[in-house]
Amino acid sequence: MKQDIFQAIADPTRRAILTLIAIQALTPNAMAEKFDMSRQAVSKHIKVLHECELIKPEQSGREIYYHFNARKMQEFDNWLAQFRQSWETQFNQLDKVLSTIKKQKK
Repeated sequence: MKQDIFQAIADPTRRAILTLIAIQALTPNAMAEKFDMSRQAVSKHIKVLHECELIKPEQSGREIYYHFNARKMQEFDNWLAQFRQSWETQFNQLDKVLSTIKKQKK
């Protein structure tokens, strides 16, 4: 079953895993060493991240290294971009209102 990207990044441990492997590809054992949890627990997080395509496995000998999938994150960022303009417009309007209120108090 394919996971939803929002569910994947909602968990702080999974966000931390993404941050780590964005810097350097890691094995599940190497990831488990960075967290206070078992390799099995880390593997469950890896499974969710892999199912929503935020990470990609690469076999190297007997080890599997997980890499950050920047392309998938770019897709997510592109989706968020549709809201950015609206947010910026609303923040700019709020700035104007606050400036007006501040001037009136002087």
